[in-house]
Amino acid sequence: MILWLAVAEFLCGALMFSYWLGKVARKDLKHVGDGNPGAFNLWRAAGYRWGLAGIALDFLKGYVPLVVLIESGTLGGDYGMVIVAAAPILGHAFSPFLKFKGGKAIAVTFGVWSALTRFEAALAYAVILAVLLAGFSFYKKGKYASREADGFQVVAGMALLSVYLLVSGAPPALWGVWLVNLLVLAYANRQAIRVFLTGKGGKLPRSGDGVTL
Repeated sequence: MILWLAVAEFLCGALMFSYWLGKVARKDLKHVGDGNPGAFNLWRAAGYRWGLAGIALDFLKGYVPLVVLIESGTLGGDYGMVIVAAAPILGHAFSPFLKFKGGKAIAVTFGVWSALTRFEAALAYAVILAVLLAGFSFYKKGKYASREADGFQVVAGMALLSVYLLVSGAPPALWGVWLVNLLVLAYANRQAIRVFLTGKGGKLPRSGDGVTL
């Protein structure tokens, strides 16, 4: 049963709402900014209304199915949770609907952690990202850092979420989801991290300021 639930969650996460909304708005997100088929590129290409719709749908595809499984008692707190909860994140990052080239999985990550911890971990992650952003802004004297810094912050923020898990006494299953999530975010932002840490490889295309979803 766990396997089928994981497959269903993967396919749900693989639904690329932002990319499809872009098509409706006659914008090909593959040709916007860094080509990421996510909600932020949709925002930049088609406006904030489309962008907010994309963010909401990407969040909900991570939140709704998982919270239904948890609250109904269908999904317990054992290691089977790791496979099922991580599946929508993997689906978004490696969507079969886009030849396994998906988005950065930020919005769906918030959805998954909101379902797993009743919004607590998602709020903690948001606060961590806000603090990192403020720190970078202060270091740059109020100037926007770079898209490379954005990618680094997303991954560093997920790494720092381990502090919340440790303090809250999170069960092993949540640590498993966290590890998979961290690896997916690191892979999705690998180019940004490499450029940020080494200063080599060129700058990522700018499609605007802020975290890419």
